[in-house]
Amino acid sequence: MGSGKESAGSLFTSDRERRLWAWTAAVVVAIYSTLGLARTLAGILREEGLLVAAFGLGMLLVGGTVLVVGLRRRPGGLEIGIALGVATAYYMVLVRMALPEERTHLIEYGVVAVLFHEALKERASGNRRVPVPALIAVVAAAAVGAIDEVIQAFLPTRVFDLEDILFNSLAAVMAVASSVALSWARRWRLGRSR
Repeated sequence: MGSGKESAGSLFTSDRERRLWAWTAAVVVAIYSTLGLARTLAGILREEGLLVAAFGLGMLLVGGTVLVVGLRRRPGGLEIGIALGVATAYYMVLVRMALPEERTHLIEYGVVAVLFHEALKERASGNRRVPVPALIAVVAAAAVGAIDEVIQAFLPTRVFDLEDILFNSLAAVMAVASSVALSWARRWRLGRSR
C-alpha cells in the first residue's frame, strides 16, 4: 500500500484526491442517469403516500452521516454552534419549499458542491495552484445543475426550469459556505489549543 501521495507527473496529488474526484463523477452520473426516471419514481411514491417519508429518510441519512463524522472529530462549542446554525438554515429553506421534489436539489447539489470543494482543497494541499476552491466548487456545482436543466429541456417528461437552476446554485452555496464555516471553526479551535 502506498503513502497516499501521487508522483509528480500524476494528474492527482494524492489517493484521497483521486477518490474525491471519482465520488464526484459518480454522483454527477447518478443525477444525470436518473433524469428520465425521477418524475416516474416521484409519482409512484406520491401515489403510495411515501414521497415525504422517502425524502425525510434521505435527510435523516444525510444528517446521520454528518453527525457521525462530526462527532468522530470531537467538535468544540463553536463548531457545534455553527452546525446548529447550518441545520436551522437548511430547515428553514426546506420548510419554505413547496414541492418535496424541489427539496432534493438541496441534497443533490449540496453533495456535488462539497465533493468538488473537498477535491479542490486536497489538490491545493498537494501544492497545485487552486485559486479560491470554495468559489470554484460553487460555480462547478451550479454548472452541473444548469446542464441538468438543459438535458431536461430535451426529455419529453421533463421541463427546463430557471428556478431549478437557482435552487441548484443555492444548494451549492449553502453546502460550501457551511463546509467553510465548519472548517474555519475547527482550525480556530485547534489553533487556540496549541
